[in-house]
Amino acid sequence: MAGQLAEKIILGIDPGTNVMGYGVIKVEDRKASIITMGVIDMRKEDDMYLKLGHIFQRVNGIIESYLPDEMAIEAPFFGKNVQSMLKLGRAQGVAIAAAINHSVPITEYAPMKIKMAITGTGTASKEQVAGMLQRMLHLDQNDMPKFFDATDALAAAYCHYLQMGKPDTGKKGPKSWKEFVSSNPGKVSKRKTGSVDK
Repeated sequence: MAGQLAEKIILGIDPGTNVMGYGVIKVEDRKASIITMGVIDMRKEDDMYLKLGHIFQRVNGIIESYLPDEMAIEAPFFGKNVQSMLKLGRAQGVAIAAAINHSVPITEYAPMKIKMAITGTGTASKEQVAGMLQRMLHLDQNDMPKFFDATDALAAAYCHYLQMGKPDTGKKGPKSWKEFVSSNPGKVSKRKTGSVDK
């Protein structure tokens, strides 16, 4: 991409039903810097619907406070516990609804994609992701949060920033796994793969 990127604020969200992470970065002159990161802590709330309402209110508040131009959110991963996946999907959906409520464009990234962008490997641990972000954004140890949910959210925002700088070749890739499979039947193995832990 030629020229300078316009100043942009990116909100990253790491969905969760007990602890949801958020991170906000500013991109200016092709450089990213952190504005804030933290968590929405819902561990004391037992009612799932009240948790979802709290997520909606807090994400709305974060958007109104920092006015992000775009939101990057981590996609739910495929785990063994269907109930956990359902709850996580609801939490993600409510955060997305808050962004839609403010007309903020949303991009979803798979957990492995985010880890790969930050550390160079899709199997990196949360500690490795946090450590790389600390170095890349020049964060002091005292700035590092108690919960990895916050750094995971920051990683989603930083991953989106890295994607912004990629040149547009004019070639559009598949929009989904289903589209890729239908376009590339010979490249897809029938063997089942393991799940990715969050």
